[in-house]
Amino acid sequence: MQQDETMYIMEDGILVVNLAKELDHHNAMGIGKRVDSYIIREGVRQVIFDFSRTGFMDSSGIGVIMGRQKIMESIRGKIYVRNMGKEIQRIFLISGLHKLVEKETESEMK
Repeated sequence: MQQDETMYIMEDGILVVNLAKELDHHNAMGIGKRVDSYIIREGVRQVIFDFSRTGFMDSSGIGVIMGRQKIMESIRGKIYVRNMGKEIQRIFLISGLHKLVEKETESEMK
């Protein structure tokens, strides 16, 4: 079992989740729970999933993003993604996640 090397950084009330090399069934549940706890404890209304280090994501990873999207939608928050490589972009396209989650741009933030 791999160790989750995901980093969680608060930047001006925005949670940046710098994901590990793999977002899969080994770490997905823990990542989801940790993000949820930031949403509840810190009152986070914007979450950015940073895929700059991530080369693999399976259906569990898709579930993490979709689950957080539903939570954020219910509290009028927003999920963004950034730094997606070609493989991750392909997964977003095939799964339909690209229709639910926006790529981060500076003008959309805050």
